[in-house]
Formats: sequence, C-alpha cells, structure tokens
Amino acid sequence: MNKTKAVLALESGDIFEGISFGYKGERLGEVVFNTSMTGYQEILSDPSYKGQIIVMTEPHIGNVGVNPDDQESRQSFCEGFVVREASPITSSWRAQESLEPYLIAKQIPAIEGIDTRRLTKILREVGAMRGILSAIDFNPKSLLKKIEDSPRMTGQDLVKDVTCKSAYDWSHGEWKLSSAAIHREDLDSKKSPAKVIVMDFGLKQNILRCLTERGCQIHVVPAKASAEEIMKLKPEGIMLSNGPGDPAAVTYAIKTLQNLIAMQEDSANPVPIFGICLGHQLLGHALGGGTFKLKFGHRGANHPVKNLKTGKIEITSQNHGFCVDIDSLASKSVELTHMNLNDNTLEGLRHKKLPLFSVQYHPESSAGPHDSRYLFDDFMKLIHKHKSKESPKEVHA
Repeated sequence: MNKTKAVLALESGDIFEGISFGYKGERLGEVVFNTSMTGYQEILSDPSYKGQIIVMTEPHIGNVGVNPDDQESRQSFCEGFVVREASPITSSWRAQESLEPYLIAKQIPAIEGIDTRRLTKILREVGAMRGILSAIDFNPKSLLKKIEDSPRMTGQDLVKDVTCKSAYDWSHGEWKLSSAAIHREDLDSKKSPAKVIVMDFGLKQNILRCLTERGCQIHVVPAKASAEEIMKLKPEGIMLSNGPGDPAAVTYAIKTLQNLIAMQEDSANPVPIFGICLGHQLLGHALGGGTFKLKFGHRGANHPVKNLKTGKIEITSQNHGFCVDIDSLASKSVELTHMNLNDNTLEGLRHKKLPLFSVQYHPESSAGPHDSRYLFDDFMKLIHKHKSKESPKEVHA
C-alpha cells in the first residue's frame, strides 16, 4: 500500500507526524478528543463537530467499517480525524466499505500512527485548541502561521453552515434487527397523532427516528425559521436539535426561542418544547441565562449524569464544548434537573410553569447507551397532555 505523510500541528507548537489515511488535503479546526470505544461513524457524521478535528482515544479504529444506516446527517462536517491505528480490515457483517474510502469520499483528512495518549494529555492539560491537519504542507512555521490566522471557536456561528436549506418532512423510524439484517422502517402508513416541528441547528437523524417511533409527524425547519413561521404550522410539540459552535453567537435562534417562550406564556394551552445539546444551550440563553466554554469539553459515550429528581445515574453520550452557567439561571423560573458527576456542570433544566425542558447530553443514544431514552417519552406525555386540552377524543391510551 502507498503510504503518505501527514502532520497534525497545535497552536501550542506541538507537532505530530504520522501517516495519511483519509483525504489528501488540509483542514484547520479546534482539536478535541472523544473517549468513545465504538460509534466512530456516528461521530464522524455528527454535524456538531463542524469546525473541529476529532481525536479518538480508543487506539484501534475502523474494524467495523462503515454503512449507510449509521450515517447521522446528509454529509460529514468535521474537519479532520486522528487515530492511533486505523484498521484496513473490516470484520462486521453490516460493513459496506472500510473507513478509509469513506473518509476520502467525504473529503475528511485523517492521520494515524501518532501517540494519541500524549496528544489527549496535552488537550486535557492545556485545553482544546486550534490546530491544523495536513497531508500537503509539512513546514512547521507555515502550519503555525495558518493556525494563528484561523478563528477561535468562541464567537463562531457554525449553525448556518450545517442547518438544512429548506424545510422538509421526515417519516423514517429507528433501525431494526430483523431476519439477520438491519432495515429502515418507513412509518408513512402509520397514523401520526402528534405534529412536532424540529428546529435544525445541526441535528442528528436519530433524534428524528426516536420521535417517529413514538408516533410523531415530523416537520424539520431551518435554524432561521421565525417563531411566527413555526406557530403557523400549528405544532403540538417543538424540538430544538443539537448543533455546533458557540451558542451565544446564534443570536437569531435565541431571539426566536425568546419569542416562542413569550407566545407560550400568553397561551392558555402552551406547546411543549424539548431541547437537546445546543438546543439546551440556546434555551438557556433565551431564559435569561448564559453559557461558558469548557476547558476540553465532554465528548464520549460514558459520561455519568445524575437525575436530580429520581436520584438515578444515567450513562450518557455527550458532545459539547460549551455549558449553561448554573449561576446565571439561579434566580430564573427554572429548576435544574440533571448534573454531570465528573465536574458538577449543568446537564438539564425544566421551566417551573411552562411545558419546557432540555438536556445537555444525547438521549437519542447515537452513538451511546440507551439510559436516557425516557426523555422522549416524557416529551410525548407533555404533548398528549397538550392535545387533550384541545381535543380530548384524540388522546391515545
């Protein structure tokens, strides 16, 4: 096999030389690490990684290949991929191709053969930082100059780069294991008792699948949809998706959520709202709170979160570099519902009067455990309660 050189440089001046196994190009981005042992395709296709170069702490990546069923978005938005060892051999019956052709097709530069333990330690001690992954430029001075000229993550609105261009409907349910094959179940023929409008800030498609499985009629709208446009669609529930970048920079979405909340406060029968990840952060801003940047973020499929109401501990999938400031919400009409046990940061909130709640982590469990799927059920209970006030005969047992 023909192996070519690749270099990863950090703004700290640290430079790692390895082997290129993806797209033979060059990308700048914030270098972050993910502690997941599996689910690399879901990670690569998560729009929340726009503007970031992903470092996998699991040393052996690629052994299960890739397949269309595990893709989480229309394309892959991350800037680069870093692993200790990339497996050229796939051993999963679901794989349709190996990882390297996928990376080349998606134009994702990737590097293997570097000490990812040392790299992760640097990122933990210094924090996530700007970097460049290149298979075409190996000059340290040139690489560092490019990094210095690149923007920092703070202040960047990356939602505009990943949101859908126009509204669309969704009707596909979750993947099912049946007859020794995984197939996509189309639920068009099933009655959809609840109309949910999903604001796309960079959504993962498994959120839509989880909602469809629960009988929702899904209509996805772009991030810049106004509150008036959303309410004209007569939603029975509103979902705020995950997404990339600094939530404080997405001012248009914060304004829309403020208007939506004001409309619900004036309504005798408010529409339930559920936010995930960036949706949670934007909701925090709309409720009068603020956000701050974490040193190296939470990214992985094994983060412990405590449900403050039940006392139960959930193992969760996470991917965020910003966090809602607990103190900024202390005097608001909001109660805290979930807490991260690693660093005691906020993981969930609920409005004290309105049917409105959100979590920082990913209950759609892609990639990750299913401990938090109950949140979709909680959302449906609020929707059914809302529907019963309008038309009691339509309520389903």
